Amino acid sequence: MPNAIGRRRFLAAALGAATALAGPAGASAASFSQWVESFRGRARARGISDATYARVMSAIKPDTSVYALDRSQPEFNEQVWQYLNRRVSDWRILTGKERAKEYAPLLARVEQTYAVDRYVMLGLWGMESAYGDVVDNLKLMRPVLPALAALAWGERRRRRYWEQELLNALVIIDRGWARPQEMIGSWAGAMGHTQWMPEVWLHMGVDFDGDGHLSPYGRPDDALAGTARYIFERGKYKRGVEWGCEVRLPGKLGGGRARSFAAWKQAGVVRADGQAFAHPDEPARLWRPVPGGPVFLLTRNFSAVRSYNPSNNYTLAIVHLADRIRGAGPFVQQFPGGERTPTLAEIQEIQRRLTSLGFDTHGSDGRVGNDTMAAVRAFQHKAGLVPADGYAGLKVLAKLRQGG
Repeated sequence: MPNAIGRRRFLAAALGAATALAGPAGASAASFSQWVESFRGRARARGISDATYARVMSAIKPDTSVYALDRSQPEFNEQVWQYLNRRVSDWRILTGKERAKEYAPLLARVEQTYAVDRYVMLGLWGMESAYGDVVDNLKLMRPVLPALAALAWGERRRRRYWEQELLNALVIIDRGWARPQEMIGSWAGAMGHTQWMPEVWLHMGVDFDGDGHLSPYGRPDDALAGTARYIFERGKYKRGVEWGCEVRLPGKLGGGRARSFAAWKQAGVVRADGQAFAHPDEPARLWRPVPGGPVFLLTRNFSAVRSYNPSNNYTLAIVHLADRIRGAGPFVQQFPGGERTPTLAEIQEIQRRLTSLGFDTHGSDGRVGNDTMAAVRAFQHKAGLVPADGYAGLKVLAKLRQGG
């Protein structure tokens, strides 16, 4: 990733200039300034120098667009099958297989050092940053400090959390690990290849490439190692154990407490793919994401991966992507009302057809980003497709093939 620092500086300047000051209800530029001054004592208590605090915080305008983003997270607005299809895409699977070969020595070293399966790390890397492709993307990433400052100042639901992450970011700057303009990330302050939050950077970061700096940017070595360390140490990942598997149940067998795979087998539960359970003595719990959909047995390692982001759908997407990169097939049982995942060629066809009809997707590379979703949503509105959710799926493709 040549000249990554230079690109981040440019993006920081461009995004910073575009940020509007529109704070929470009743707020103003003056009230934000007052909050900054009142927050100075918290920074001092964390050991952050007054010089660093003044230099960073006096230049910040809060990025208040993050409030809407905080309340519209996709896993709360998508059906499970859509959430999975969008993320365990053909592009991510094919690219993941390429990255598995390209970074085989690094992935082996991370796995040897921190136990986490290399394919799980590929799944997480693909989920978090499309294998590093979006780390400096102007449309998706933003300066972290204005976002965290806005959340710490005006997001009342989790204010203590956002305050701590802002302080963590300031500690990173105070230590000289990064400059504010270099810290580009998500609306929530997550950065780099595996989207480290400041706390992860500060306490789990690893200088795995030995260049004297620990950073989530640049080469993926530090990012993958730091995240694997987090999952191993904080998530209590167990070396060599699978995350779980899709299963078939006898009748209406319920969940309840965890049992060993051997006990589940004795109760009549079998793997959906017909294979034997790999670790008969390992405890697992039953989970059905939605009624009528696929059922899974989950081990401690599903929970370990989930520790990185406490969402079951997020974790299922990572481990399923990991399995698909490894060579496994899709789930045997389809989600009710769902569609199969479109192929790369089908997504490219959707993009070409949309663009030819005036709904510009800004390319036809088979990746579904914000431009493609906006084009799909506009087409759905015009064609009377309900819901107009921006999902580039088979129903949209069928309508496009009919001439729109």
